[in-house]
Amino acid sequence: MTYPKAVVFDLLTALLDSWKVWDAAAGNSTDGRRWRARYLELTYGCGIYRPYEDLVTQAAADTGLLPDAPAALLENWDNLKPWPEAPDILAKLRARGILIGVITNCSIELGRRAADRCGVPFDAVLTSEEAGYYKPYPKAYAAILSALGVDASDTLFVAGSSADVPGATEAGMQVVWHNRVKLAARLGSAPPLHEGLTLDEALQGFL
Repeated sequence: MTYPKAVVFDLLTALLDSWKVWDAAAGNSTDGRRWRARYLELTYGCGIYRPYEDLVTQAAADTGLLPDAPAALLENWDNLKPWPEAPDILAKLRARGILIGVITNCSIELGRRAADRCGVPFDAVLTSEEAGYYKPYPKAYAAILSALGVDASDTLFVAGSSADVPGATEAGMQVVWHNRVKLAARLGSAPPLHEGLTLDEALQGFL
């Protein structure tokens, strides 16, 4: 088969289990999910970058969490862990000569720290702070393609959130969805090539 020249990942959901860190900061999984859902609403509606920490704090206030929850999230950031199969898959892609990169909706500092948790070097790590825009705004995807020096048509995007599926598709990339926590698809969006509960399932045919 013909492999893509590059594979771009959503970082905080497709490669890392960030859900546990949010849940721990909120005190339980129910509040963690509500908080994260509100944060995602704010992010998707943003377009132009606003400080990530401000969105996290606003989402916590909007969902009635204790005011120390955002600080707890940031303090526990280095507890982020990759999904079990992620390091091996990243290493396999690199061994095939495929460029790997991430575009993530957070600050430069937090994005770099999160990427380091994967244990495999990336060819490009780009954050919304650097791009100036949050996904699924088109310029965020254009920024990572430029950083890798590849065309959208030569790139596979591995989504972790529902908004990345139509966002990356509209940017011209083929898209698969690692939907580990069974998020609902966005209404009216084009389906991904594959959807899986693991990275292996999502990347079926590309490994």
